Amino acid sequence: MLDWIAGQIVLHWDILKYLIPAIPNTVLITILSFALALILGLIIGVFRISRIRFISSLAALYINIIRGVPLLVQIFFIYFGLGKFLNFDRFTAGVLAVGICYSAYLAEIFRSGIEAIDRGQHEAAQALGMTRFQTLRYVIIPQSLRIVIPPIANEFIASLKDSSLVSIIGLREITRAGREYYSQYFVDFQTWVMVALIYLVMTLTLSRVVKYLEKIYAVEGFGSKSG
Repeated sequence: MLDWIAGQIVLHWDILKYLIPAIPNTVLITILSFALALILGLIIGVFRISRIRFISSLAALYINIIRGVPLLVQIFFIYFGLGKFLNFDRFTAGVLAVGICYSAYLAEIFRSGIEAIDRGQHEAAQALGMTRFQTLRYVIIPQSLRIVIPPIANEFIASLKDSSLVSIIGLREITRAGREYYSQYFVDFQTWVMVALIYLVMTLTLSRVVKYLEKIYAVEGFGSKSG
C-alpha cells in the first residue's frame, strides 16, 4: 500500500513537472485575448448605446452573432477558414478567437455599466459645453468602470478556462500538454486530475482577487461590500 502511494506521488509529480512549462503560455493566451476583448468590448459597448440607429443595430448584430456561435466553432472558423486567406498561425488564431468571443460579452457589461450612471450626469456635462464623446470619456466611462470591474474580472476567469479550447488547433497550453503526456505514457486519470488541479488553483486564486476588487470598487446602490 505504501509503495503504491509512493508511486502515485512520484507519478503525479512527474506529470506536474511536464505540465508546468505550459502554464506561461496559457496565461499569455488569456491575457492577450482578454486585452483584445476589453478594447473591442468597450468600442462595441459604446456603439451599442449610440443614438445613430444604424451603428447601434450593427453593434447589436455583432453581439448576437458572436454570442450565438460556440467558441470552438469560432476557433475553427478563424484558424481553418480566415486563416487560409490571412495566414494566421495557431497562436494568433487562438488569441483572436477567444478575444472576439469575449468582446461580445464584455460589450454588454460595458453597456449596462454606462447605462447605470444617472442620466442627470449626462445632462450636467453637456450643459457645461462638453460634447457627447467628452461626456463619455471624462464623466461616464470612468464612473462606470467601478461598476463593471467585478463582472469583467469574472469574465477573465471564464476566459482562462475557455483558453483550453485552443488546444484543438494544436496550440500548446495546459490542456494540450496534458494530451501530449497521456499520448506518450497512457496515463489518463492521473494526467487529467493534475490538469484539473492546475486550473482549479489558478481560478480559485483569481476568484480571491475578484472578491478583493468587489470590496475595493463597490459602489453604493450597486451591491454591498462582503466581509
